[in-house]
Amino acid sequence: MEQKKSKGPLVIKTLIFGALSGALYYLLFSNVDWVTTTYTMGGWHTVYPVGTALVFSFVHGTFASNFLSLLGIEPKGGH
Repeated sequence: MEQKKSKGPLVIKTLIFGALSGALYYLLFSNVDWVTTTYTMGGWHTVYPVGTALVFSFVHGTFASNFLSLLGIEPKGGH
């Protein structure tokens, strides 16, 4: 018989990554003048938009994955 897993840790992870995602978006949009100026300087400053995209991708992707798991939406698995 299949055992039911507790969703408690998943709920906590979802809330943490959701809060982190919201905080990142808040920081980005509340500092739009600095972001626009700094991110368009070229040269080694190219690291900023690339790094920002990677961080946002990881944090928001983890939140979305956990949220979908809480809703019971899972990949089929196997081919």
